[in-house]
Amino acid sequence: MSSAVPGADAPKTLAGGQLAVAALLLAAANFLVVLDTTIANVSVPNIAGGLAVSSSQGTFVITSYSVAEAVTVPLTGWLAGRFGTVRTFVTAMLGFGICSALCGFAQSLGMLVLFRVLQGLAGGPLMPLSQTLLLRVFPKEKAPAAMGIWAMTTLVAPILGPILGGTLCDNWGWPFIFYINVPIALICAVACWGLLKSFETATVRPRFDLVGLILLIVWVGALQIMLDEGKDLDWFSSSTIVALAIVAVIGLAAFLIWELTEAHPVVDLKVFRHRGFAMAVLTISLGFGAFFGATVLTPLWLQSNMGYTATWAGYATAATGVLAVMAAPMVANMSAKVDPRPLVFFGLMWLAGVTLYRSGSTPDMTYGQISLPLLMQGLGMPFFFVPLTGLALASVNVEETASAAGLMNFLRTLSGAFATSLVNTLWEDGATRNRAELVDLLRPGLIGDGLSIHQLDSLVQGQGVMLATNQIFLGVAVAFALSALVIWLAPKPTRVADTTGVH
Repeated sequence: MSSAVPGADAPKTLAGGQLAVAALLLAAANFLVVLDTTIANVSVPNIAGGLAVSSSQGTFVITSYSVAEAVTVPLTGWLAGRFGTVRTFVTAMLGFGICSALCGFAQSLGMLVLFRVLQGLAGGPLMPLSQTLLLRVFPKEKAPAAMGIWAMTTLVAPILGPILGGTLCDNWGWPFIFYINVPIALICAVACWGLLKSFETATVRPRFDLVGLILLIVWVGALQIMLDEGKDLDWFSSSTIVALAIVAVIGLAAFLIWELTEAHPVVDLKVFRHRGFAMAVLTISLGFGAFFGATVLTPLWLQSNMGYTATWAGYATAATGVLAVMAAPMVANMSAKVDPRPLVFFGLMWLAGVTLYRSGSTPDMTYGQISLPLLMQGLGMPFFFVPLTGLALASVNVEETASAAGLMNFLRTLSGAFATSLVNTLWEDGATRNRAELVDLLRPGLIGDGLSIHQLDSLVQGQGVMLATNQIFLGVAVAFALSALVIWLAPKPTRVADTTGVH
């Protein structure tokens, strides 16, 4: 049943200056959400030190946000239909700003993770809704220019995130990586309501799949907590980890059965019947998980073991985005004209090659030797992301595009969160194992030269961490190569998808 919304029948036009302001406001909202996926990466050591926790526990700040954001993305359509697109967007924007302030006020890791979860829940709908409102506000002939502005924020935010995060941490403290969101979010919320309320959509009372949502939260939450806590609890020797694993498996099975039989599922799993979509999503999950895991590891390694400040770790990490921004328009043009599979294959193999090169890193590398491969890595990113999105959406029926886009974004974000936990665990375990092996190997000769056990351990600690870092990079290179091979299991698309509705 529909109900009228005040302003729904008002003339839906904006003057030229108002259109420009609307584009900037909506792009700024998207910018904040994307920024917060990377701004915390270089800040983890500072946050961990400030809250007196380990770096592995500090990564909860990244994974909690990503998982919460992923969970709310599939709910965006229902929320917009139930409460109105503009009202939902403004409320989410206000919530994002308030939760950002709470993150900065947090005095313990538990508080910070809780507020990051709330921030992610608020941020999830902002990306798709900012895009939806841009297309609704702008005349059809001007929509491509508006989407160009929106897309640039998606590309620029990951570049500025590490730089901004490092600078704020070094000069003002880690809480300011969250405080910086507050004035922007509040201004965007108030200004968007005043400018866009006449574009409010009619509300309906659609059926809501509460059981599906609960099952989704249960299995995703159990699996993520298991991955985050596994190392500290000695994995399956802990009854807590065993219980979480059982809950995750049973929850996933129940979720799959329920969603495949529910008339109005929270996640439409039936789109996986299209082989092209299934293979594209598997490719992007493997590839993005590898990419995000290495992206989180790099600043941790630079700050913990290479003597970098958060600012300089941010500069090095941000180099990845420079060539990505430059190459993206060219790749988007190519994707609309040729078979996207070779483009995706090239992008992933390029990323695999660069990461394989990085697996030969040494403790005496200069800034240039570290940042140059990261700069070159950026060239492969648009070849991976841009055509793969088009391939996935071209493989489903037109009426399934929105569901497919939401599901793809959900799994991509989730894979990044899972990869962060796995990489961090493997890195710390690998460093400990390598250090022990080196000490055993070198102890007889070096102790004979007058070195104490403590001096010997200090001597090999850096080498142990370096070996672990290279081992992770090698594993990431293999994951990129595997995902590049998976794309050939997708059939050649028979049409070009409209990706303007994708987030």
